[in-house]
Amino acid sequence: MNPTRRLLMTSALVALIAIFIRAGVATAQTNATLANRNSNPQTQALYRYLTDLYGTKIIAGQQESTWMGSENYEFDIICNASGKLPAIRGLDYMNDDFRGVNRRAQEWFKRGGIVTICWHCGADFRGSHRESLRSNLDWENALSSGTPENKKLLEGMDKAARALAQLQDEGVTVLWRPFHEFDGAWFWWGKGGPENFKKLWRIMFERYTNEWKLNNLIWVLGYCGEVKPDWYPGDEYVDIVGADTYVKDTGSLSEIYKKASHVANGKPVCLHENGPIPDPEALQRDGANWLWFMTWHTSFIDRNPINTTEYVKRVYNSEYVVTLDELPDVYRYDGDQPN
Repeated sequence: MNPTRRLLMTSALVALIAIFIRAGVATAQTNATLANRNSNPQTQALYRYLTDLYGTKIIAGQQESTWMGSENYEFDIICNASGKLPAIRGLDYMNDDFRGVNRRAQEWFKRGGIVTICWHCGADFRGSHRESLRSNLDWENALSSGTPENKKLLEGMDKAARALAQLQDEGVTVLWRPFHEFDGAWFWWGKGGPENFKKLWRIMFERYTNEWKLNNLIWVLGYCGEVKPDWYPGDEYVDIVGADTYVKDTGSLSEIYKKASHVANGKPVCLHENGPIPDPEALQRDGANWLWFMTWHTSFIDRNPINTTEYVKRVYNSEYVVTLDELPDVYRYDGDQPN
């Protein structure tokens, strides 16, 4: 082979390798399976859609508030700015709002949207953000089967299990995001350190899966920005790995994405909370293949100096961003190319 031809072939190979590197782990996601092998068909279909989409586009998400005069406060702001709505609605079981969250989740599901639920609560599974920060567990006894503390822990967990079972009865699949930002250790569920956290996560997973037969959940493990690998509970307990951070720019957060991808071991990676929305052009340029973004509520969308009306309009009308009107029937998705 002459040197010129060899050089051309080498250059082409290098370019091809670069494409795969930029694609990240997305190319390995097509045949991903859920941790709960008994997941119902709708949940399997949604996960299939998510894994097929991963690495090609980002799904728009928005966390709701319920205290600003309208349950659709943030969504109205986005729609007025862009003519679009996010595909994912973020809800929170805080303050035991199981009935209200379930009603709004069902309404969003009926519109063809995707639902994700987190749970700010104290160590007794009551209250909200304040209690989640200020309370703690007697970790040794709470995680020891048969103790009074363990019984109390399971009874608290079961409050959300009952609510999620009601959603299952209504056919609603949930991106379930419990114990988020655990490795930051500011919430009670992270104060016991990584080994106790992993036990806590596994207890909930096994109880919800085996005892409650909740086959409508996609389990989202939401790190904070540091993404400490020793907190990972294991591939058999996780479906999607997330990370979050609150910055003051529209960068791609590519370094955090790389950390989360390394921990995820081939599972999709999402930006499970954000302040400023990452710029779609920066995401594509940097190969930060976040599966979705989830902008936090109120001040992060109604008066944020970066998420302005003009910027929200540009993001939500980007071809790289999937909005509610662009979702296929994700609960009957059969593997055809999404979008």
